[in-house]
Amino acid sequence: MRYRYVAIEREYGSAGTEIAERLSKLSGIPSYGIEVLERVSKNLNIDVAKIEQYEEKATNSFLYSLYLMGRANGGQDGQLSNEGQIYLEEQCVIGELASQGPAIFVGRCAVNALAENADVLQVFIRADKELRKERAIKHYGVNPHEAEAVVHKFDRKRSNYYVTNTGRPWRELSNYHLVLDSGKLGVEACADILWKMLKDQAEEQR
Repeated sequence: MRYRYVAIEREYGSAGTEIAERLSKLSGIPSYGIEVLERVSKNLNIDVAKIEQYEEKATNSFLYSLYLMGRANGGQDGQLSNEGQIYLEEQCVIGELASQGPAIFVGRCAVNALAENADVLQVFIRADKELRKERAIKHYGVNPHEAEAVVHKFDRKRSNYYVTNTGRPWRELSNYHLVLDSGKLGVEACADILWKMLKDQAEEQR
């Protein structure tokens, strides 16, 4: 199989998690999203909600970006902030899960943790904002009057988190092998396309 791993980044409300879960059912490959945070929570003895707060703090701090760059260059892991420790633990967890076999990862800059692997299919899931607002209201229970702000908040958080920890723009299409519009294609079709790519690659190797 050319692709052992799928790393999915997604706009809020674009059904990226649902697509990953459907792809997992089709392929038999495990999918990890919130599970990464749950393992980090257990390893560091920090509540998932607290981890998410640290992540948001990190993504809003330019100094954090500079700090991580300095840490990477200087190898000073022992002096990491809480935000830095959580990010590195997330990357370690993703690496450990990947070592167990093929996997699908949703968010958390998984492509960074898998940087030494050439067999990673990098995917971005998007959709029209109005459709994402409708999904947030219908599926996530977001107040209709707050939907616009919620979509903007989570998109900004994911964008900032990605650029902070990768140094690359989140929506830059050249970062990905495949960009899918779940609003136009639908959840099932997006998952089917990804499964066909994985299946066809596997068959080519036979």
